[in-house]
Amino acid sequence: MSTQIQFRLPDPVEICHWPWPRMLNPHYAEVKAECVAWIHSFNAMSPKAQKAFDKCDFSLLASLIYPSLDRQHLRTGCDLMMLFFVFDEFTDKEDGKGVRKYVDIVVDAIEHPDRPRPAGEHVLGEITRQFWERAIQTASAASQRHFVRTFKEYAEAVIEEASDRVSDRVRSIDDYLALRRLTAGPYPGFFPCEVRVDLPDDVFYHPSVANLTRLVAESVVVTNDTYSYNIEQAAGHQGHNIVTVVMREKHLSLPQAFEWVGNYHAGILTEFLESRQKLPSFGAELDAQVADYVEGLAHGVRGLDNWCFESGRYFGSKGLEVQKHRTVGLLPKVVQHEIATPMMALPVSDLDKMEEGEPELEKNQSAGWRYFDCFSCLSGRWMYL
Repeated sequence: MSTQIQFRLPDPVEICHWPWPRMLNPHYAEVKAECVAWIHSFNAMSPKAQKAFDKCDFSLLASLIYPSLDRQHLRTGCDLMMLFFVFDEFTDKEDGKGVRKYVDIVVDAIEHPDRPRPAGEHVLGEITRQFWERAIQTASAASQRHFVRTFKEYAEAVIEEASDRVSDRVRSIDDYLALRRLTAGPYPGFFPCEVRVDLPDDVFYHPSVANLTRLVAESVVVTNDTYSYNIEQAAGHQGHNIVTVVMREKHLSLPQAFEWVGNYHAGILTEFLESRQKLPSFGAELDAQVADYVEGLAHGVRGLDNWCFESGRYFGSKGLEVQKHRTVGLLPKVVQHEIATPMMALPVSDLDKMEEGEPELEKNQSAGWRYFDCFSCLSGRWMYL
């Protein structure tokens, strides 16, 4: 009998004694209800996929990373998270040419929020248009300008990611991080941190401010890749992940790669704390706005880390336990041809019963069934392994 490989998840946020504690936006519950009703109204996904999507609670993500926003601006943040992950759902199954089709749609919707979308167009166009039409009503002019630029860069980078996926390309560490800082969407994701300030370009793109933005963008990448690695490798999608990249370039074992990534992440956060203390002055009024923006970035580091355990996206219902002990067993590979017959043989009524959740989990694991109830891994399906 083979022994399951185990590895330990690093905790660089605690290692660095991150000064910003977990905070939840007080408008979370009411804004979540509005945002969930909004995204459901498009019927963009199948009922099962929508159920798995809902388990991830992307409104919780927005409420943790934007804890101090008012109600209107939190709605912008929640809508943006929904847009990101719906876009990801449709693009992560496509090659570069297929992704281009979606990119052209969402970019056009951002550029023309006042125009009705063409008849018969994919629903992503209208989702994007409505998000942006609502957002620009309350966002500062500078934040709108910066968002449009970074959203286009993000969307274009996803095309490159798709091409890597099709060709099974694994990049160098530096090359990977340069692309991943775009494909993970952190830069447009910082838009809600900026909506209530109006930073001129010479301040927003000043090397000192831009470096803090880059550091948090890299923290987003490493956090996401660290916690998503297990389900990605089980589904065979681990090529676009910092853990895989480090293992190959540094010739490390899996536990060693996680240790390397954890130390690298701790260095990123330490540099942020030190660089924040060295920000130059831009004048009293702009200094207050820069401080507000940087505070938003910092809350995002803590909020994303907490959401990865509090939602069902990466660890199902076991997230809070994993957050404490940090030890994870490597999931077995999901091989499509091995599961086709058992999945077909299982009565639909039984499958639906299993998908209701945890009560069936332990009983079926002994028979070879595993439930992936996180949206990013096969949309919450029982698989025979």
